[in-house]
Amino acid sequence: MSVVTSPKTYVALAAFQVGDAVACTIPLRPIKELLDDLGVPETVRPVLPVAKAASAVGLLSVTRFPALARLTTAMLTLYFVLALGAHMRARDFSVRAIPAAAFLALFAVMTARGPERT
Repeated sequence: MSVVTSPKTYVALAAFQVGDAVACTIPLRPIKELLDDLGVPETVRPVLPVAKAASAVGLLSVTRFPALARLTTAMLTLYFVLALGAHMRARDFSVRAIPAAAFLALFAVMTARGPERT
């Protein structure tokens, strides 16, 4: 068993995604400032909490529908490719880009390995 293939990891990341969706819905000031700095259009911002909530559902499907959970990690990999691209486009090479890079790496590994079969 590996941490990245464990269903507990999927559940923990789903909880994180729900929290992030709520924070984006409010939006919390640091998130708004970051999206402003990255040049994310106002028209795109309402989609972010929906995508994050949907990803939480996909991650929570890990025990019943492992293929859906794996598809979800693949889509999250793409999401974080785009997020890291936004940082690069804005020439933001600060510590604020580290979470995007870390989640990109994590979800890419999770996609490659797939969830643990129970």
